[in-house]
Amino acid sequence: MAPRPALLSLATAVPPYILTQRDIAVAARQVFGDQFGDFDKVVQVFETAGVIQRHAARPLEWYLEPHGWPDRTEVYLQSGADLFEEAARKALAAAGLNGSDVDTVITASSTGVATPSLDAYLLDRLGFREDVTRIPLFGLGCAAGVTGLAVATRLAAASPGTIILFVTVELSTLAVRPDKLTAANVVSTALFADGAAALVIRAGDGGFATAQGSGEHTWHDTLDIMGWDIDPDGFGVVLARALPPFAETHLGPAIAGILQRLDIPMSSIDRFVCHPGGPKIITALEQVLHLDQGTLDHEREILATHGNMSAPTVLFVLERVLRAGLPQRCLLIAMGPGFTATCLVLERCS
Repeated sequence: MAPRPALLSLATAVPPYILTQRDIAVAARQVFGDQFGDFDKVVQVFETAGVIQRHAARPLEWYLEPHGWPDRTEVYLQSGADLFEEAARKALAAAGLNGSDVDTVITASSTGVATPSLDAYLLDRLGFREDVTRIPLFGLGCAAGVTGLAVATRLAAASPGTIILFVTVELSTLAVRPDKLTAANVVSTALFADGAAALVIRAGDGGFATAQGSGEHTWHDTLDIMGWDIDPDGFGVVLARALPPFAETHLGPAIAGILQRLDIPMSSIDRFVCHPGGPKIITALEQVLHLDQGTLDHEREILATHGNMSAPTVLFVLERVLRAGLPQRCLLIAMGPGFTATCLVLERCS
């Protein structure tokens, strides 16, 4: 029997600046207050977003200034590379490895554009070999934490013994735009944060969990639900208000279908580990998964203390679940542009 891909280690990283929701709400009023007809109604999103604080690549004042692609790209390359390095070093050290042991590095990031991709900037800093295989993933958005990890586990299964490093880095605050007078931009201002996560995967012995299977579901005619609107100054947020109701209606059957294709009963899942896109999404997830309200406690805690970092967020939740004691079988769930739901089943190593 071929060895299953095992997750050897998991590590996270955040940038140095901490922004409180209260300070961001005050700044938002200064920027948007005179431009919205009734900003008092709009500002309520900062009170209901479920975020107390979050980490950002730059201090609050930077986001109040006008910035174009060159400024945003410079921050993405500098801070993105620093977060990549920190998360990767911690994950490799926890697995008893270093950069030269890595055979394949998979990088998932959708909040900046870099050619070559971020992993190339870390070639010398992390000591990757010159024959390392580099696989950048772009455009998956919030789903990339699960989808990218699923890709990493499938590659590990195809080449037992090889070391796969999966890193997801997102600087979602770079999409906050003081020049965008849209409800989606205000919502993103109340939610978005920066962070990175890294995992080391190998098919073989060891690790804290093995991957039992994964799957995706992409709905037709849903391109307008989530994504980027690209203009001369940067990314703008596309975020439909109908997302929570859509999830309540369509997500349950999609997850059930994925598990059915994997021949894994829903009843065998001990813990759902979900991307906390926002409080309404967490509530919708509890409803479709038939969970008591408040069950997704780690998701709410990560949202409160770290905000929505896009792809890495679900892995911050997984890290919290690990610290509390990993149940026997978990299902990682995230949703992202496409519109797509993605799942990965993890089995605890005894």
